[in-house]
Amino acid sequence: MSILGTVANLILPGVFKEVDKAIPDQDLKAKLKASIQAAVLSADVAALEAQAGVVRAEAKGESWLQRNWRPITMMVFVAVVFNNYLLAPYLQAMFSWSARLDTPPDLWELIKLGLGGYVVGRSAEKCVAAWKGGWS
Repeated sequence: MSILGTVANLILPGVFKEVDKAIPDQDLKAKLKASIQAAVLSADVAALEAQAGVVRAEAKGESWLQRNWRPITMMVFVAVVFNNYLLAPYLQAMFSWSARLDTPPDLWELIKLGLGGYVVGRSAEKCVAAWKGGWS
């Protein structure tokens, strides 16, 4: 979930409660709530579309490094995780030595961010296509 979606989930219940208090007409309340939700979803989709656009632009870049720096970085992260949690424990058990790499907490945050970028980017492409094609 994007930051905008998280903030919206925190704020919208309070906004809807105020709408319920301020507007007596049930139809108008429902329309206003639907309009607010549609605006939040539209903004969220626009943000996801922009993020996906950045990834697409990098993937179509002229430089080999520009096109491949994210996959290379993620493969390094995968190698660190593989080493620390699969290879090193077996080496320690079988040969009494280990080549464990220190994994600072910030690295885990970077891994989550990198993986999230790929997942969100791909999901955004699918959601935007579905939204523009069938939900608009």
